[in-house]
Amino acid sequence: MKNAVIFDLDGLLIDTEIISYQLYCDLTGKYGQSLSLEEYIHDYSGKTETSNMPALINKYRLPLSVEDGYAFVDEKEKEYFKKGVSLKRGAAELLAYLKERDYQILLASSSTRERAVDILRKNGIDTFFHHMVFGTDIKRGKPFPDIFIKAWEYTQKPRENCLILEDSEAGIQAASLAGIDVICIPDMKVPDEKYRKMAAAQLASLEEVIPWLENLQSGETQR
Repeated sequence: MKNAVIFDLDGLLIDTEIISYQLYCDLTGKYGQSLSLEEYIHDYSGKTETSNMPALINKYRLPLSVEDGYAFVDEKEKEYFKKGVSLKRGAAELLAYLKERDYQILLASSSTRERAVDILRKNGIDTFFHHMVFGTDIKRGKPFPDIFIKAWEYTQKPRENCLILEDSEAGIQAASLAGIDVICIPDMKVPDEKYRKMAAAQLASLEEVIPWLENLQSGETQR
């Protein structure tokens, strides 16, 4: 029986993927370069900043260090976030549903604590989470399973009782390596077939998670 759900943040709970694209456009545009949406989806979507920034600088021959790139993106992101970041469709309803039914609700995000909590608080959903795990809490990021294993340990439940919700290939792989069922809810990039096969299901949005859970629980009850 599923009674604990672990959420990814960016691209899953909050609509930040389009902001990430705009940040990279701002950075490349500063030096007279152009990054198309197709290029972003193919080369950068769903990947970590630590892999994306060096790749972006090398590909477009940007005259700055990786650290300077991080600093530019961080400052620009704060400007965008001041305007507000939207929740993904169905997020608030799903969290309310899980809380009403006494699910444990956890966050496992590569983001920093300050950034993540600020976004959640501004959207009024920070109090739904029993525990949160961030990139700074672990040594290895996704696709390594460390962040999901740490979140699962907080639940004190068997792995089969837990469910992870993810949008990226790296996140799906991390969940699979952690030995926990994962639902894939793609954002901009639809994961390749080999990653989709690692998932228990692929759904169009968070709105479809509630029916999926109810069908699962109904099937378990009938057995």
